Amino acid sequence: MSGPELRERILALVGDYAAAEWPAREFVPGETPAPVSGRVFDGHDVRELVDASLDFWLTAGPRANDFEKGLAAATGARRALLVNSGSSANLLAVTALTAPELGERRLVPGDEVLTCAAGFPTTVAPIVQNGLVPVFLDVEVPTYNADLSLLEEATGPRTKAIVLAHTLGNPFDLDRVTAWARERGLFVVEDCCDALGATWKGRPVGSFGDLATLSFYPAHHVTTGEGGAVLTSDPVLKKVVESLRDWGRDCWCEPGASDTCGKRFGWTIGDLPPGYDHKYVYARLGYNLKATDLQAAIGVAQLRKLPRFVETRRRNFSLLRALLAPLEEHLVLPQATPGSDPSWFGFPITLRESTPVSRRELISTLAARRVDTRLLFGGNLLRQPAFRGVACRSAGSLAGADRVTERTLWVGVYPGLTPPMLEWVAASVGAAFGARGL
Repeated sequence: MSGPELRERILALVGDYAAAEWPAREFVPGETPAPVSGRVFDGHDVRELVDASLDFWLTAGPRANDFEKGLAAATGARRALLVNSGSSANLLAVTALTAPELGERRLVPGDEVLTCAAGFPTTVAPIVQNGLVPVFLDVEVPTYNADLSLLEEATGPRTKAIVLAHTLGNPFDLDRVTAWARERGLFVVEDCCDALGATWKGRPVGSFGDLATLSFYPAHHVTTGEGGAVLTSDPVLKKVVESLRDWGRDCWCEPGASDTCGKRFGWTIGDLPPGYDHKYVYARLGYNLKATDLQAAIGVAQLRKLPRFVETRRRNFSLLRALLAPLEEHLVLPQATPGSDPSWFGFPITLRESTPVSRRELISTLAARRVDTRLLFGGNLLRQPAFRGVACRSAGSLAGADRVTERTLWVGVYPGLTPPMLEWVAASVGAAFGARGL
């Protein structure tokens, strides 16, 4: 049997294995878990992964290129650069803003970056890691995005950039943020790690800022296991991000290629000898944050499912909101930012101050009924140990961030949840109040 014939036989068996190993299972209320998130995959994803492994291309290669092109097309960005995580994507995006190529707009230590006080820590950590000063905006409930009424108070003479996440897939007001930035010459970084597929007035998030970031961790809209991407339509920023990702090198050859520029040994750069091999010229202090073709192969297969995934998330969100509406006396239910069509990552719930049920009681009731929950990531990040002593400013009292820290949780809407599961989630929330006679 020839190599191609053996390959087809292997892949056919892989499809059979996936069907046997991961069949659809009946939901049994109270016994079957209702997770907040999880990988949603089928035999096609497994086939793509095994197919890539048979090529034994262990670094980024043809499938990485395909995935990058697909991501760019899906998000409206000119370029997508695949990396090993969403957190790495945020690090590269913020670090790119410190590049000398940006001239007077370049961020230098001590410059300020506007961001949100409540969210995931690695949206903010790269600001601090680059010697920049985060300026924290409070968070609004029920959109869970930054309170943009505080922009004027937050903006100072050293403000150079805005770095904000579309919280739980709900876009922040991109018109307001981009107009504010444009009038003042500020860079904008959109953290879209939880928001792939969301749109603002019909246009994909990730296509508005100078840079944007994605995550492909199993909890996210599509998964590669570990993985992420940086999006940009700016050729200078694209070159800088690519260099930072690839050890800081000046060369732009793809893995396995050489002499793309046509003068590999014809450069004279810095204090290096004339003709020094361009593949070993380093323009900046970089990292190795690349992903592999094995990860990209899964991403290519997952990206084909993105429209269905996003539609299911929206449908699940709408169903859960309708089911929980009778409890609005006790719960603040989430709202989309006007002008947006979210790609919901989760369903946030904030307990009203008037309700006698505590968040701990609600979580305990849900856990006993096998309904999973999460808090809104780090809550007020200034209350987290990692941010103690960090040089920063705040706009407003951060009362909203404290409210989220103390009274907010979220449940899942990801495509692995079926209507019966969501009905059980809502019934379980109701049980927590019913137990108190409410």
